[in-house]
Amino acid sequence: MLARSLTVGLLFASTAHADHMQPAFQPIEVAEHIYAGGWEHFVGGGVAVFDCDGDDLPELYAAGGSNPAQLFRNQSDDTLRFAPETPKPLSLAGVTGAYPLDIDSDGIMDLAILRVGEDMIMRGLGECAFAPFAELNFTSVDQWTTAFSATWEGGEQLPTLAFGTYVDRADPDGPFEACDATQLYRPDGDTYAPPIALDPGFCTLSILFSDWNRNGRADLRISNDRHYYVKGGSEQMWAMETVPRLYDESDGWADFAIWGMGIASRDVTGDGFPEVYLTSMGDQKFQIFEGEGPSWRDATFDFGTTAHRPHTGSDGRPSTGWHAQFGDVNNDGRDDIFVTKGNVEQMPVAAMEDPNSLLMQQGDGRYEEASVAAGVATLARARGAAVMDLNNDGLLDIVVVNRRAPLEVFQNVTPNAGNWLSVTLAQEGVNPNAIGAFIELQAGDRTAVREVTIGGGHAGGQIGAEHFGLGAEESVKVRVIWPDGQAGEWQTMSANQRIALTR
Repeated sequence: MLARSLTVGLLFASTAHADHMQPAFQPIEVAEHIYAGGWEHFVGGGVAVFDCDGDDLPELYAAGGSNPAQLFRNQSDDTLRFAPETPKPLSLAGVTGAYPLDIDSDGIMDLAILRVGEDMIMRGLGECAFAPFAELNFTSVDQWTTAFSATWEGGEQLPTLAFGTYVDRADPDGPFEACDATQLYRPDGDTYAPPIALDPGFCTLSILFSDWNRNGRADLRISNDRHYYVKGGSEQMWAMETVPRLYDESDGWADFAIWGMGIASRDVTGDGFPEVYLTSMGDQKFQIFEGEGPSWRDATFDFGTTAHRPHTGSDGRPSTGWHAQFGDVNNDGRDDIFVTKGNVEQMPVAAMEDPNSLLMQQGDGRYEEASVAAGVATLARARGAAVMDLNNDGLLDIVVVNRRAPLEVFQNVTPNAGNWLSVTLAQEGVNPNAIGAFIELQAGDRTAVREVTIGGGHAGGQIGAEHFGLGAEESVKVRVIWPDGQAGEWQTMSANQRIALTR
């Protein structure tokens, strides 16, 4: 199966662009922002990336932990520029992360804000103004929230929301084996019913709704931290049936345990179904979808994606991975992987000097480390991140939130990058950003498939255009499988442009 996967994974690259496209990034000066705090902020530290003022340039909302969270307005042209302009409702302490989504389908992006304390939903009012979304009847208890995902279930006006929690701080027998439960909010008409506790909880640090087998229903994958559940726990996947249930071995799900920090999902093998990349303390996991129920096979060493120790410097202790995200940073037609890394705090068994990883997919489908040459191998205790085109120049930029060190923004300045296409989806009525859709992009007899999701990563996510690197391809065909399963028509598109596909 590996030989097949390495073959079909080469989607759009050509020999004309394959070997000389070393990615390059330059750091951009931004106002200081630091994710700080004690034990309750050892984890978290995400960033939400989304356009809140309608100028088609995404803003950054960065968690601050014990410091106030900050909103950075995007003022970019050819060079990235961000200015801190945080409205009072968003200047919150205790924020671990945030995810953007248009909850009420009014065309203005809202925010789900994760906190040590009560979680919040902020309604977008336009021009980057926000207010608490009281009309939703959303209620949260004082908890330690570290993960989020959302999806639209059939026929509902509002999205289903999942808030992943970590250690139950109120448990007198904790913190070990004192994990809290994920809270699932399903709509009740135009408001939310009380949350459903998805028990057992095993100290969640990342969750993702994904239609993994493309049957029209998104199930909930959960990555858990065995540091606190210690024993008896594992990674989880919940079938989103009328009464949610855990998948088990009878469904094809294989139990395994890691120090789970983040989830990234992307069809890398070209079979139309998403693989997953899971970050952890000590090793990272790349798993290939097998197609027999919810079953993925570990292929970490086969693909060279271990990233399990620092790749530069003298610290040989194991790495601690946090945010992971796929993205073609040199536009060669092959998805790369960016991973933030950093010690939890002062854990002696893990590396203290732990550079971020940029794993570049090669012509044979394997991955090679390139972060030092690319200029993104910084040594701060990195946490959340985003890989997104921040100035609409066709190159993916990088944002990194660091613990007890300043926020970093890196502009992609890769010379001789390949061709690209940027795709934005829209549909009228409910779920205007078409969360749950699949974009299919075809060049010759090869097809790249992209699922549009909200969630995953580490404590932060993004919403906006989907970026495709095309290598030397100058023309491709694109179609959308909309969230209800309806397939759009194939359309031929020229490379190097930003397109909007409206249902």
